[in-house]
Amino acid sequence: MSFIERLQHAWYQGHPALTLLAPLEAIYRWVVARKRQRFLAGRAQAYRAPVPIIVVGNITVGGTGKTPLILWLIEHCRAQGIRVGVVSRGYGATPPTLPWRVRPEHSASEAGDEPLLIVQRTTVPLMIDPDRARAVRALLEAEPLDLILSDDGLQHYGLARDLELVLVDAARGLGNRRCLPAGPLREPVERLQDVDAVLLNGAAADETAGYAFCLQPSALIELRSGEFRPLDHFPAGQSLHAVAGIGNPQRFFATLETLHWRPIPHPFADHAAYSPEQLRFTPELPLVMTEKDAVKCRAFAPSGWFYLQVQAAPSPAFIAWLDGQLARLLPDHI
Repeated sequence: MSFIERLQHAWYQGHPALTLLAPLEAIYRWVVARKRQRFLAGRAQAYRAPVPIIVVGNITVGGTGKTPLILWLIEHCRAQGIRVGVVSRGYGATPPTLPWRVRPEHSASEAGDEPLLIVQRTTVPLMIDPDRARAVRALLEAEPLDLILSDDGLQHYGLARDLELVLVDAARGLGNRRCLPAGPLREPVERLQDVDAVLLNGAAADETAGYAFCLQPSALIELRSGEFRPLDHFPAGQSLHAVAGIGNPQRFFATLETLHWRPIPHPFADHAAYSPEQLRFTPELPLVMTEKDAVKCRAFAPSGWFYLQVQAAPSPAFIAWLDGQLARLLPDHI
C-alpha cells in the first residue's frame, strides 16, 4: 500500500497519528477561509463571464463522479438547444500553450485524460487552463456559447459562478470531516451549506443531505476496434483483470462485481500514465479498465482489452430542479 493509500485509509477509517497533523490543518483552514472571505467581500477580483457558469466540483480529495456528471449535463443541455462548452484545469496535461483547445485526436499526455475523454465522447468545445477565467475567455472567443460548465474549480474563486454543484461519495461520505492534511476535505464541511445542490453518488434515494445520483454501466467497448459489446459479453463468474487509475478505484471493482464477474483488482494512482509492460498480468485473462484509463491505453492495446462505459443517472428531483435553474439563467432558450 502506497503512502497516499495509507493516508486515505486513515482519513476514512481513522488513525490516532492524524492528531499530529492538527497544526497543519489549522493553517490550511485559515488559508482557505481567508481566500473565500476575500471572494465574498469582493476584495479579490473575480471574472464574471457574459454567459452563465456552472461549477461541478467537490470538497473532498478523490473521485466522486464529476466526469460522468459533466457528460450527462452536456447532453441534457444540448437536448434543450443550449450551446454548451467546458473548461477544465487539465490536470497532468502538457499542452504547447495555454489556454489549449482540446481536440479528439490529441494525446492524453497533451490534453489530460479527463478533458480528452469528455471531448472524444461528446465533441464539446473544451478549453484547458489552470486559470479557468482565462480558459472561459478563450472559449468564448472561439465559439458562440450559451452556457459553460467548469469541470472542478469549486475552490477557484477567480471565476465567478452562477451555480455550484457538489458531488459527495455516498458510501465514503466526508471521512473524518477534517481538512487537509488531517482529513480529505478541501474546504470545511460548512461549505456545503453555501452550494446550490449536493449530489450523493451511490445513494439509493434523495436525502435531506442531497439528491441521489448513480453511475450505471452501459456497454463494454473494445479498445483496439472501438466495437461495442453488451454487458453480458462475459458470462457470470468470468475472471478478468480490472485496471483503475481513478480517485476511488474500489468503486470500479465493485461495479464489475455487480455485473457478476470476478475482477482481479489492479489499482493505480489517479491520472496514472501507463506502459504496455505495466499491464501484462498473469494468468492471461480478459482485461477491463475505466474509460478514463482507456484514453491513455488505446494506442498500444491488444485485442481482448475493454473499457466499461458508464452513464450518470441523477434523480428525477434533481433534473426538475436543474431545469428550473436553466430556465432562470437562460430564459430566452428554455
